[in-house]
Amino acid sequence: MSAFPDFKRLYEAFNARDIEAVLPMLAGDVDWPNGFEGGRVRGRDAVRDYWLRQWREIDPHVEPKGIGVLKDGRVALEVRQVVKDRKGAVLSDTTVLHVYRIEHGLIAGMDIDVA
Repeated sequence: MSAFPDFKRLYEAFNARDIEAVLPMLAGDVDWPNGFEGGRVRGRDAVRDYWLRQWREIDPHVEPKGIGVLKDGRVALEVRQVVKDRKGAVLSDTTVLHVYRIEHGLIAGMDIDVA
């Protein structure tokens, strides 16, 4: 199995809205869930565009709580996800699983599952 990306740095950068720090951790053709609008996006540029749209509408904060490696080699992080509207009202506060497929040290895909 390939080395893992720095997940702590990934979540810190996401929460800081530092897209340029996150994108190099993703494979060029990354397959990413569009948890906000539905469906999936593919590629770094599509992930960037998706996050920018999302952040204009809501203010998500995602904090890892635990990490493990699944039998198939994917990496699963249990995360607390707090989503606020642009005025600061909490829309949701849930625990979910972010399940990553890693190839050559980069995130090739991610899925969101209910924890």
